[in-house]
Amino acid sequence: MTDVSRAGEIAATLRAHIGRAVAAIGVRPGASVAAATAVVSGLALAFPGLDIAVAGLFHHGAAGFPADRNGFLLDLRHAGMGVTRIVVVGLVVAGLAKLFVPMLARAIPSRALLFLATSMALGPGILVNTVLKEYWGRPRPRQITEFGGTMEFFPAWVPGGACPTNCSFPSGEASSAMWLVAFAFVVPERWRRAVLVAALGWALVISMNRIAFGAHFLSDVVVGWGLTATIVLACRRFFLELIGPMTATRIDDGLAWAGERALAGMRAPFAWFGRRS
Repeated sequence: MTDVSRAGEIAATLRAHIGRAVAAIGVRPGASVAAATAVVSGLALAFPGLDIAVAGLFHHGAAGFPADRNGFLLDLRHAGMGVTRIVVVGLVVAGLAKLFVPMLARAIPSRALLFLATSMALGPGILVNTVLKEYWGRPRPRQITEFGGTMEFFPAWVPGGACPTNCSFPSGEASSAMWLVAFAFVVPERWRRAVLVAALGWALVISMNRIAFGAHFLSDVVVGWGLTATIVLACRRFFLELIGPMTATRIDDGLAWAGERALAGMRAPFAWFGRRS
């Protein structure tokens, strides 16, 4: 067999393996992302020096991490947090509208709203910000001795660091930015690719900004992406695929009933005062 034939055979084999991998991801995207997150986590544990090396690219000796004093980058961070707040407020308003404005009860799809609200609550809300960031104790890059801080470096997934609260692992802002890919599953089909690309690009920019600030390690960001994407895909499977139209109708009816009961409860005291007068 000639070298050219051997190279062609190797290329064909690689294409076949890649094709099977892509097909597997398409069939079970949630499991595939969870597996990728596990692999990344294993690499972060096996090679913890990579986190320090990447953070060191943005550290400039006595100047620390100068990116965190750059006006444009600070504005970018505030924009990232602002987008998250706007989305959360929007979800709350949409939920209240489903309850208290009967005309909108059917106009806002229940499955889409539940998918967005649940994935945001479970991913960035509970798992990342409430559980891991609060209790894992991993110091941020700017807090460790390698970069002028006072705390010991801890690898990803290793609890027990000296950080008391709102710690490094994983990145809350990177997770919230990655969560925006959820909108790609609820917008009209012709917009889905553009929304997905925009959300992924936004997540990359916001996440790199946090690394440049010395606020997060590379593994904080990548693991945060993986955890959030896994939850988004699991919620997508449940709310957008397993829940059918009949169940969605029952959910709408239940929300309308709950809204009517709540409004009746709020009106009751005023009706009592009216009778007394």
